[in-house]
Amino acid sequence: MPILSKSAIALGNGEFRIDTIALAKPQNDEILVQLKAAGLCHTDYDSLSWGKPIVMGHEGAGIVVETGRDIVNFKSGDQVILNWATPCMRCFQCQEGNQHICENNSPVVAGGNGHTPGHAHLEGTQWNGQPIERSFNIGTLSEYTLVKESALVKVAEENLNFSAAAIVSCGVMTGYGSVVNSAQLTAGSSAVVLGCGGVGLNVIQACRISGASKIIAIDINETKLKLAKQFGATHTILADRKDKGLAEAAKKVHNLCYGRGADYAFECTAIPSLGAAPLAMVRNAGTAVQVSGIEEEITIDMRLFEWDKLYINPLYGKCRPQVDFPKLMQLYKKGDLLLDEMITKTYPLEDLQEAFDDMLAGKNAKGVIVFD
Repeated sequence: MPILSKSAIALGNGEFRIDTIALAKPQNDEILVQLKAAGLCHTDYDSLSWGKPIVMGHEGAGIVVETGRDIVNFKSGDQVILNWATPCMRCFQCQEGNQHICENNSPVVAGGNGHTPGHAHLEGTQWNGQPIERSFNIGTLSEYTLVKESALVKVAEENLNFSAAAIVSCGVMTGYGSVVNSAQLTAGSSAVVLGCGGVGLNVIQACRISGASKIIAIDINETKLKLAKQFGATHTILADRKDKGLAEAAKKVHNLCYGRGADYAFECTAIPSLGAAPLAMVRNAGTAVQVSGIEEEITIDMRLFEWDKLYINPLYGKCRPQVDFPKLMQLYKKGDLLLDEMITKTYPLEDLQEAFDDMLAGKNAKGVIVFD
């Protein structure tokens, strides 16, 4: 008998529906997971308009229910975090250590729009009697999901806070990894963070954890700047919407950093017109990081690159899930990584529209859907 699962279904036309899907028993290389919590981000809202029905959600944590016969590393009852960028561990990029840009499985690099080119066992998830894709091959806005082993990271911890664990696998990893894995920020450095939403706050706390001596947060929202201080910002700059390219804010950054600019600057706004802004914030030979994933054509004054400045555009904080997720959970357990403080509000799945409304209105640092 198939398992029936209450799920959020994006219809492809900007709307969604809470409905029931049917899941088959796991094939030999698959695992059935019961979701306990699922984080929300703007990508989930974007999935409403991907032009086809899809089971929504790409952040989540839960419990293994059943495994296929070829699975040896997981068993029923295991607590897991779901990972949307599943590596194959065989391609050139995986062998180079770049598991986040796997040439075979990456839903961003290879396929785009949250699905991979080779979508195995699509018939295992059905809606209204027809196969339906799962966002990023995991579809976490659902009571149950059917995934490959590479989509799971085990968490051996008593009384796991599933809501906290659920948000690790996207915004937290992207922010933290951009600082630690990509920029490799060194202790005693100065850093400036443009935009203090969910990703920006995780950049800020990663800078703090890495030992940055000066962390300058920039935003147009005073409430977000107060949050930035809670997560580790040492200085804040309230930006003006009319400040083109944040040129005036950049002057303030230079004044705070001995007239030369910060060692590192992280763009976390996703605003195309600010794509070049971090270059104006860093010193000569400094590092600018485009964290938010701007994918539009922009014009850049090449003088901003003078002299010897680096500009990098990492994906997903160069995530290696089996390495990075346990580190993040240990930092959380120690109290260094603030996850509970990141979650502004939790919602039942039936209140998904309210959760989206709150997210779009900027009310939440992070909203989380919780399942009974």
